[in-house]
Order: sequence, then structure tokens, then C-alpha cells
Amino acid sequence: MAGMDALRATGSHLAEMYARAAELYGGLPAFATRRARGQWTPVGFRELFENGRALATALIELGVGAREHVGLLGDNRLEWILADYGVQLCGAADVPRGRDVTDAEIEYILRHAGVRVTFVETACLAQRVSKLRGKLPDLDEIILLEAEGSAPDGTRRLGDLVARGHELRAAGDRRVEERMAGIRPDDLFTLIYTSGTTGEPKGVMLTHANIMSQMENIGMEIRCTDRVLSILPVWHVFERVFEMIAVSRGCCTYYTSPRHLADDLTDVEPTFMGSAPRLWENLHQRILKRVRETHPVRQVLFHTAYFLAHYYKESVFFLTHRQLSLRRRGALWRAGAVAFHVLRWFLLLPWYGFFNAAVLEKLRLVVGGAFKGSVSGGGALPREVDQFFNYLGIPVLEGYGLTETSPVVAVRTPAKLVIGTVGPLIPRTEVRIADPETGEVLCPDPACPHGGRGRRGEVEVRGPQVMKGYYRNPEATKAALRDGWFRTGDLGMMTFNDCLRIVGRLKDTIVLSSGENLEPVPIEARLNQSPLIEHAMVVGQDRKFPAVLIVPAAEAAESADGELPERIGAEIRARVSVAGGFKAHELVRDFRIVVEPFRVGAELTNLQKLRRHVVTEKYSDLIESMYAQDTQRKERKP
Repeated sequence: MAGMDALRATGSHLAEMYARAAELYGGLPAFATRRARGQWTPVGFRELFENGRALATALIELGVGAREHVGLLGDNRLEWILADYGVQLCGAADVPRGRDVTDAEIEYILRHAGVRVTFVETACLAQRVSKLRGKLPDLDEIILLEAEGSAPDGTRRLGDLVARGHELRAAGDRRVEERMAGIRPDDLFTLIYTSGTTGEPKGVMLTHANIMSQMENIGMEIRCTDRVLSILPVWHVFERVFEMIAVSRGCCTYYTSPRHLADDLTDVEPTFMGSAPRLWENLHQRILKRVRETHPVRQVLFHTAYFLAHYYKESVFFLTHRQLSLRRRGALWRAGAVAFHVLRWFLLLPWYGFFNAAVLEKLRLVVGGAFKGSVSGGGALPREVDQFFNYLGIPVLEGYGLTETSPVVAVRTPAKLVIGTVGPLIPRTEVRIADPETGEVLCPDPACPHGGRGRRGEVEVRGPQVMKGYYRNPEATKAALRDGWFRTGDLGMMTFNDCLRIVGRLKDTIVLSSGENLEPVPIEARLNQSPLIEHAMVVGQDRKFPAVLIVPAAEAAESADGELPERIGAEIRARVSVAGGFKAHELVRDFRIVVEPFRVGAELTNLQKLRRHVVTEKYSDLIESMYAQDTQRKERKP
């Protein structure tokens, strides 16, 4: 087994990697499906590959061509992975989306991508897609993933296609091998549609070279003896890369859900897990709630233990060059700080050692007894949550990336776990910080002391993980890619210990702490139609829910009495609702009224567009008050 741990399934494309994983790891479990608590049904690498090859054979018989786009609508389950195997092995590219996709999104994505064959997870979703056939002239085949229940008329079952593929292969059909031999690194492996500022999804073209570069350059020490717990949506590229890394390393991925997560953490005892900030926020609240409900003596023990862990780990991080470093320090300051942290470390060591073993070790069991770490992505971790788990001894390795970068650009490592940053760049990746208005490169800048570290600007990325472009959208591609550099729309800086720090966003897209994306422009446009509202700006980046700043219309503000807040609240609820076409995560949960009107040259551009970063900075206290009240309400709940 020690020798097998050193092996990795590699290749120039995913199909080749899947084949090598089957050869290397054979009957070892690749994925496991939850049947009941503590009961899992595994599938081995060889069996999964053989079924995937059979499915690919059946897809070829259905007429799926090399480099064709195949729809894949569904959430985490073994059948999703099997469908992906089939698509990749027949040389096609999948077009994935979650089960919560709207009818309008289904219609736009499948039509824009030219999808002729699509997988759907459930019978209900199959019926929805079937009703759209009149608007999707290219769509010929709908394949149902789930085996339970009856299949709607005009749909095929995944299991039937797999069985047909095995029959064809038994008769000597070897077209899959020919297709695999023809896959090029520059071919697409997936076409992922993300929301754009216009509201229309943009198709991000990711190639086999993109995905393989991630598996080669993300230095995760995962072996076939590890266990990975999967909770994030598999169609998101972050979770997908995590699972592909697991396949290449020969370890098993267990599919769980938010409802079963607490039990599965205890039962599976995972060693690694991809995660989102919301998971850690909820776990943080649950631990603190449990502490508050315990005996006062236990509360004192916990707070004492965490106090010691906080300052002990703070000193350890400083002495190992893992502290947040935003400015250059002089030698004298550094010498004094080193002396202080050495002394504090020495004094706290015996006390920390005792409380760590007696108190904190039991708390760490909340994520199982074998947990080595988690990579958190899809949004920024709140600093207090970040500190809590890393000081507690649960390594949370925050990373940064976008769908357009496959996705990882930077990620913390155990050796470079710098709280407040997303870690160092992964190998073969370049980042520069540019002035968002002039395009001037601020870092690296040879003419500037310390190379421009500490300067804020737009983060631009160049490397093998950067997308090929947006499908059938040359204008958006040209705007995003400049001389080979991808403009992320995020504000950031390089720290003095060479880690990337993200400080805000220039893009309109808001990413909630749950990882859900929402576009503020349609919400704001709907609210601005109200006679009571002059301007509305949605906020919520890395928060649990969207909120909005409201500049009331002058006439409304003058004529209204103390009822204006209630009237505006009613307008928001009426105009931004599920019935009005918005998703649940897009619903505005709170608002604040801004007394001063937005002015051109300050909060507005010459074209009357919002300068979001200016408004966010100017009204930061007002924004914080909306989320502070939400925290207080949660704390008052029994």
C-alpha cells in the first residue's frame, strides 16, 4: 500500500486519467453513496471506468460526436460522475448545471451551447426539459439519471444505455478507444455557464489542459488511504476539481448533504473536504451554542483553552513567518517582536499543552478524528471564524479562484497558512495587481520599493488554468482577457510574505458565503422602478444574504412622514419576490436608507452607473449594521 500511495493517475486529458486510475487502483473504492447512517455503497475505480466506457459506447451509438456539447443537469450523486465519465470517454464536453436551474436558464444554456443530448437527474426535471422541446430545436435525447420511479415519455434511462454499451463492447465495438486517442489537450472538457453583468449566462470554456494543470499544480497531499467528504455542488468547478484530484490519487469520495453532514463527519471520519464559508460559520455557531448550554465550569474551561490557543498559535504563526504582513518592518521592530513571541510561546506552552489535550481535542472531534484539513472556497471566510478553527487546530486552507481559472489561483498550504490571505500562488501561475481604471501595473513593479507589495488594485491572472474564452461571446472574451491576462474584477494585493489578499470586488456579481452567485443589477433595476426609490445598491459579498442601500426619491422623502421605512420595505418585498421571478437566495433580507443622494463623480460615474467600491467604503458602517442585527437576532433565539 505504501508503494501505491506514491502513484498518481496522470495523463494529458481526463479520459486518459480515468483509464489510468482504473488500472492503478482497480477494486479500491472510488465513490460511496449513502444509504443510511453508517451504511455506504461503494463503487471501485475499475467498475466505474468500465461502466463509463460502456456509456460512452452507447452515446456514440446515439450519434454523440467528438467535441459535441452534452447537457448534464443534476446534483451530487454517483450517476452524475458516471455520466461525466461517459461524456469524457467519448471525446465530448459536458454542459453542467444544478437541479435548481430555472426554465429560462435551461432554455438559454441548452440552446446557446447547441445541446442535442442531455442528462437530467430526476423525472420532474426531465418533464420540465421535455416541455421546452419546442424552444430547443436541437434537443433530441433526454437521459434520466435516477433509477427509481417511472421515466417520462420520450426519455431514456442511464442504466439501459450502460447495459446497451456493454453489449456493444462484448460484440467487439472499440470506437471509444478511437475517440480517446483523438482527444487533444486544447479540447473542451466542460462548458460552464456563469452569470454575467447583463443577466445572461456566459459559457466558460475550460479545456483538458486547464483541468490537468490543476491536478498537477495543486499540492494536496492526498493518498489512496484518505477519505474525502463531498458536500459542495459537483457541477461547480471547485468541487469538481477536488473530486478529480481524489480520483487521480486513488482515494474514496463520500457523498453527503447538509442534512446528514454532522453524522457523516463522525461516521466517515474524513481526512479532507472541499467547503464553503457558510459551513464553517454554521459549525462555529453550533459549537458556541453548545458551549453556552453546558455547565458554567465547562464554559470557563473552554474559554480558558481557547484563550491559550489563540495567543499560543498567534506566536507560533509569527515565528514561522505565517502572520499577516501588510507592510515592511524594520530590523529593530522585528527583533523586538521575535523576542516577545518567543517569550510568550515559552510561557504558554505547558498550559496550552494541557488544555489542548483535555479540552480542545474533544472539540476537534466534531469533524471526525482523522481530519487533516479543508480547502474553503466560493467566498471569503469571516476573520473571526477563520481564526477560531485554525487556532482550535482544525486547518482551514482558504483558497481563491474563479470558474474562468479552473478555478484555483492561490491556496493556503500548511507551511503558508496565513490568516487573512488566500495563500501563495500555485505553481506556474502569475498574478499582477493593476490600477482598475488606467491598467497600470502596480505589482510587481521593479521601480517600486519591495516590488509593489501592499498596493491595492485589480487582480489579473496568467497561467495554464485560465479559460479558453467565453463560448460564442467574443466581446466578453476580449473584455476579460488582455494580452493573455485574465481580469478577475477582484481587488487585491500581494502581502510582504508573498501571499495573495483579496480586499473587495470590482465586478457586479455578488458571491454569498453559501457560494451562491447573484446579479445585483436586475434586483436594483426592479427596485429603481418604484416611485419611492431614486437609487438602490445591493450588497452581500461573502455574507449570508443580500441586503440593499436605498436612496429615496426626493419627492417621496419630502412628502413622507415616519412611515417611509415601512413603505420602502413593502416595496422591496413586493418587487423582489419568488413570484416576481427571483430565486430564494436573491431575496433582500434587510435594507438601510441613505439620506444623502448619490452624486456624479462620487458615488456615480458620468453615465450614472454605481461606483460600488466607493459606496461600500463610504457606507461601510451602515452595511455592517444590517448584518450585525441579524447576528444579534440569531443569538437571541432559544
